[in-house]
Amino acid sequence: MSGASSRSLGKGSSPPGPVPEGLIRIYSMRFCPFAQRALMVLKAKGIRHEIVNINLKNKPEWFLKKNPTGLVPVLEDSKGRLISESVIICEYLDEAYPDKKLFPDDPYEKARQKMTLESFSKVPLLVTRFVRGKKEDHPALKEELTKEFYKLEEAVTKYKKDFRVGDAVSMTDYLMWPWFQWLEALELKECLSIRSSTT
Repeated sequence: MSGASSRSLGKGSSPPGPVPEGLIRIYSMRFCPFAQRALMVLKAKGIRHEIVNINLKNKPEWFLKKNPTGLVPVLEDSKGRLISESVIICEYLDEAYPDKKLFPDDPYEKARQKMTLESFSKVPLLVTRFVRGKKEDHPALKEELTKEFYKLEEAVTKYKKDFRVGDAVSMTDYLMWPWFQWLEALELKECLSIRSSTT
């Protein structure tokens, strides 16, 4: 892995050259939880990759040609093929590099994990709204987050597993973890006090 500590490339920067054979390139941003999903999966599966950090407030023109939405992560391979959207990238990596599968092979177990991920789906949006929103909106957003975590807890504890959604760390764990990682820094950890807050 390379590029994790490199400077972010912004408007006016030169585009990086072709992706070397045998490598995957991930266009990222150090503090983006969506990009962290892909980075964690790349590391967990032992896939050789390089990281190009993008300045999302001052995006380079060449990056917008790769992804017109201007969002990260974006995956690029040595053939110049591009994939965007964090969940799609992670599913692609699990299928394209099957040596260490993160989604279970069993169709039911795989469906169950995707159902758990669906239970989590509102959390990223609420956390983003909290970060970007006005202070007076924070109490209502915290209440919404608490309710969403309660739903998630019910979905997960139904199966009584050691990890969040399985007997070992799975794809769904990696897809959810970046937001749990930010709760303390954003003073949202109280939203996990689910039983006392909602019953």
